[in-house]
Amino acid sequence: MSRVCSVCGKGKMGGNKVSHSNRKSPRQWNANVQKVAIVDAKGTISSQYVCTRCLRSKKVQRKAI
Repeated sequence: MSRVCSVCGKGKMGGNKVSHSNRKSPRQWNANVQKVAIVDAKGTISSQYVCTRCLRSKKVQRKAI
């Protein structure tokens, strides 16, 4: 399973690593996703990857401990 947020779809982002001499080589930034147990609208509990921004903004309801 890929590390993509199941709520907003945030995933890897690409760009260049730039050295001090301004040479460029490709690199990737990974999204900060956590595997959490969430409760959906029907009340079923499932384990999915959710980014920390969606967790912090309460876009998903986590399972009560």
